[in-house]
Amino acid sequence: MNAYIKIRCHRFIKIMCGQNGKFKCLSILLLVLSTSGCGYHLQATDRPMGGLQIDSLSIPLMASPSSSLGFEGYFTKVIRREFLSQSKIPFASKDKAAAVLIGHVREIRTEPVGYRSTSKTVNGRTYNYETTSSRWLIMRLDAKLLDRKTGKIIWAEKSMEERVTYNLGTDSTGTPDPLKTRYNQKKATEKIAQLFAQRFYLKTMERF
Repeated sequence: MNAYIKIRCHRFIKIMCGQNGKFKCLSILLLVLSTSGCGYHLQATDRPMGGLQIDSLSIPLMASPSSSLGFEGYFTKVIRREFLSQSKIPFASKDKAAAVLIGHVREIRTEPVGYRSTSKTVNGRTYNYETTSSRWLIMRLDAKLLDRKTGKIIWAEKSMEERVTYNLGTDSTGTPDPLKTRYNQKKATEKIAQLFAQRFYLKTMERF
């Protein structure tokens, strides 16, 4: 049975199990497995599929165009943490790991999402104007997984993109608060790193 059908069956089971209770999920799983056309085989989801053997993994520091101090270390740390939380593949140094996940953040930008109306009175006259209340944080990166010994590319994808919104911080009077904004942006960065890590994980685990 071809890989496309296997992947579709795999995703169908995951979706249905997420929407049903434990016993319904078991019934769906048994039904799918008993269907001769599915070609689905039981296999642990925390290990690469299709015979791909990865005994250890390294995720080196991911380069980026950010001028923010510590961004690359923080971003890579979240990627590693998220990947490790879902996979049983142990981490190793770059020169000893069986596979190396290399990522390069190519672009980081923000775009306005929402606005809020603000009024200000000057010399008895009231002025109304709009200010940005939230923004998109958008990141684009290239990533590839390499077999360290052979140098063979296991998978590669360019221009992967994720975006998350964050609020611009203000104090009780509505005055912009740079510290709150910086904190919100950092949390958005963490969320984007988690989203990328999930995509890396799925691409690695679903190899056929």
